[in-house]
Amino acid sequence: MRKFLKGFCDRGVKFAWGGPVVMAIVLLCIQAAGTDVDLTVDQAALGIMTTTVMAFIAAGISVVYQMENLPKAFAGLIQAAVLYIDYLGFYLLNGWISVSKVGVFTLIFVAGFAIIWFSIYIPTKRKVEKMNRLLKQQ
Repeated sequence: MRKFLKGFCDRGVKFAWGGPVVMAIVLLCIQAAGTDVDLTVDQAALGIMTTTVMAFIAAGISVVYQMENLPKAFAGLIQAAVLYIDYLGFYLLNGWISVSKVGVFTLIFVAGFAIIWFSIYIPTKRKVEKMNRLLKQQ
């Protein structure tokens, strides 16, 4: 458990800066598209702090794939659940989505997560199978 927590924190600290950077890029794109962005200091500070925590959690939870006795599909479910709660909670806290849009958010999250997860899992599985075949031939 200690190794898991250390890995979670190490990954989180390394990538926590990404949240505020993504937030800044999104705000710049919105502004470049001609939409006015009026943020109070409180909203900006909350956005910066919460995106830092969101990025910390999102990066940290990837450590579940390092747990050798945990099937990859189950690790994916754990990661998906943590990310869903992480994003949804902070999106609601910041007012980025309303409670009435949680269903739409959920559908988009599940579809996006599945596409990303399988686009990584399938090629990786094929590479491992190919390496195993090569090892058996030797």
